[in-house]
Amino acid sequence: MSNITCSLIAHKRIITTLAKAKALRVYAEPLITRSKVDSMHNRRVVFSYLQDKEAIKELFGVIGDKVANRPGGYTRIVKMPRRAGDAADMALIELVDFNEIYMPNESADGAKKTRRSRRGAGTTAAKPAAAAASPAAAPVAEAAAPAAEEVTEAAHTTADADMAAEANNEAAPEAPAQEEGGEAAGA
Repeated sequence: MSNITCSLIAHKRIITTLAKAKALRVYAEPLITRSKVDSMHNRRVVFSYLQDKEAIKELFGVIGDKVANRPGGYTRIVKMPRRAGDAADMALIELVDFNEIYMPNESADGAKKTRRSRRGAGTTAAKPAAAAASPAAAPVAEAAAPAAEEVTEAAHTTADADMAAEANNEAAPEAPAQEEGGEAAGA
């Protein structure tokens, strides 16, 4: 168990038989729990189990920091197809916090809140935020309203000018025709 635990700590996931994976979980999780508190006593206790300095450094360094907020359940066992040689049940055992496939958003969000209060504290916090947002939004809306009215008036003025120009253009071709006709008649 010591060697397979050191391999799990070094590689973060290993493929082994299902029986060994279940036994490894029982052996490794208390050691990972000890790695949350980096003290000389915890290091010596874990070293008495593992007898590997590199595994201790990794466990109390990288792994201890990642699992600090997790209350337990540091490993995941995933069943795999049977081994071809002897048809043994195979499994992949991995450290949960080191799998980016199952938690791609957690790195962007940061730590998640795992427990919720029954008091409804989230709803009271949302009301003042909404109230604070509405007075701030009101002057912006009022400032935008006159600007919108000016735009509409300008559009109406432009539309009126276009209609007047079209009316003048319609009347203008008739006037030169009459003038030409008048000049032709007068000449």
